[in-house]
Amino acid sequence: MSKLAGKVAVITGSGRAIGAAIAIRYAQEGAKVVVADINGDNASSVAERIKAEGGEAIAVTMDVSDPAQVDALVATAVDTFGGLHVMLNNAGRVRDAVKHVFEADIEFFDSVIAANLRGHYLCAVAAARHMARNGGGVIINTSSGGATRAHRGMTAYDASKGGIEALTRALALDLAPYGIRVCCLVPGFIAPDDAPQEALDRSAATVPLQRAGRSEDMAGPAVFLASDDAAYVTGSKVVVDGGVLFQQRSPEVETFPVENFPKV
Repeated sequence: MSKLAGKVAVITGSGRAIGAAIAIRYAQEGAKVVVADINGDNASSVAERIKAEGGEAIAVTMDVSDPAQVDALVATAVDTFGGLHVMLNNAGRVRDAVKHVFEADIEFFDSVIAANLRGHYLCAVAAARHMARNGGGVIINTSSGGATRAHRGMTAYDASKGGIEALTRALALDLAPYGIRVCCLVPGFIAPDDAPQEALDRSAATVPLQRAGRSEDMAGPAVFLASDDAAYVTGSKVVVDGGVLFQQRSPEVETFPVENFPKV
């Protein structure tokens, strides 16, 4: 496993769940990894696991919405490992971003945009400035099905994710002449690592592949986008959702349910 050998990668929001799974897989593929998270204990735990498995990693505690902390993050990666080749923007608010639009004030809206969209922008631009001077690189943003569909009670969240996909396209055009690719991962129905079986079963009933997604399901696509195998891929998104978004009807109202499929 050496698709990322010789590369230095920063993964924000990698103290748990999807970010942690990607950080661990990147290290297994040969990358030197900066585990960045607002929760320092979680970041340190992931970095220690990577090192215990023979990889190279450091933990950085930081807030992606703060420009000074973002600049320090990039500087730390370069000073520690000698460069920066991949910036994967994963940090953001999800669980605490649920509030009906009538109950959400402007401070709530701004805080979600700051964590999700502003954070992606700051990290992308800070990384791009280094990459442009040093032969290019890859920026991978993390969106959601909420960018093109809607969640109830998640107006600010969905607005931030739509912005991330627009940001991806715009950055891809601005940065292509500098040898920088910008892509987007779109997770869907990825269950929390601590999800109870009942929740997993509910998700499985709605997903065409008939199982809830796991954090590890995001790691393979993230490796592909960061690797030379994706050298001609930029401005586009990879949807990892078990088929949820492309179906016309949910299984609950499907006119031809799975139980009526022929037995083979």
